[in-house]
Amino acid sequence: MTSWLRAQKKSDLVDIAETIGLKNVSSLKKSELESALDEYLTEHASHLSSDSKLAPFYNIRSKTIGSPVKREVSASGEIKVTKRRSTKAAAPEEPATPAEDDSSAPSSALIRTPARALSLAASRIALPASPADVALAVDRSAVAVRTRALSIYADSGITEATQATRESLSTVYSIALLVSAFEWFNLRTEVLPTRYAFSIPAVKLLGTDSYPVSLPDIFLLLTWSFWAPVLLWFLISTAIPSFVGYFFNLSAASASHHTGRGRSRPFSNAEYAVDPLTFSLAKGLLVFVVLSQGASLGGYIDEKVVDRLNSGLYGGWQGAISGAAITGLVSLYDAVLRK
Repeated sequence: MTSWLRAQKKSDLVDIAETIGLKNVSSLKKSELESALDEYLTEHASHLSSDSKLAPFYNIRSKTIGSPVKREVSASGEIKVTKRRSTKAAAPEEPATPAEDDSSAPSSALIRTPARALSLAASRIALPASPADVALAVDRSAVAVRTRALSIYADSGITEATQATRESLSTVYSIALLVSAFEWFNLRTEVLPTRYAFSIPAVKLLGTDSYPVSLPDIFLLLTWSFWAPVLLWFLISTAIPSFVGYFFNLSAASASHHTGRGRSRPFSNAEYAVDPLTFSLAKGLLVFVVLSQGASLGGYIDEKVVDRLNSGLYGGWQGAISGAAITGLVSLYDAVLRK
């Protein structure tokens, strides 16, 4: 390296480097910049030696070109420049002006070239993930989401509520109650019809028309036209069949035990207080006799009330008998499963 480069200030060296086409050199140390310029100017002497600004460099270099310089490349890829001692006393050079940075650094110092700095910076850049890494990350995310979903489902209590609902509905009484509720729902339109109550006004902003609203006529609750069919249907579908099922309770009789004197005493915890099979048989028989055959029971049942019941029930008296048959079959199936 010529003394002319060491004698220059770092700012001057940066200007020279940018002038000859080197970029991104301002971050280099002065010794590194000197080495980079020395190497570049030596390699491109053919077309840069004519530059008047670089004439001192090439003049000094031409005088000292005979001195052997050994360049060693270390294992780490860094260039070590070692200048052999001259056996002859060299002529004293002109005193160098003070440099800004570490210009007094020895020529044998390790110099990191710009190419080496760029390679180290590139090695620190994170490369894109491989397809295997992406698939593994997706699998981990899917497992985490599934685990979280199962945890939320378990904490919500849906499983316990589902089990409790199933246990509540899986009884003969529950099925009989559902059949009865279906019959009363259809009978409501006959005994308590809906009447026009008011209208929801049209909203021009939303583009909707007026909508009439109808509500059950609750004033019919004060009339005999409501209570006559309701009481009759309550008697033949619920009250009388329950009375018969309580006293003719086959399930309670099968659960009785005998004492030492031959007396029988039913268990206090009988399976059913009202036998569902007897209840269903009594209900079906009453529906057939009253609604189908028109039995007035001594004139106590009005024929018009019977007609209203047949009109209000889904399927008439045939539909009511079908409901009684369903509950009877369910009670038989339940008894078989319990044996």
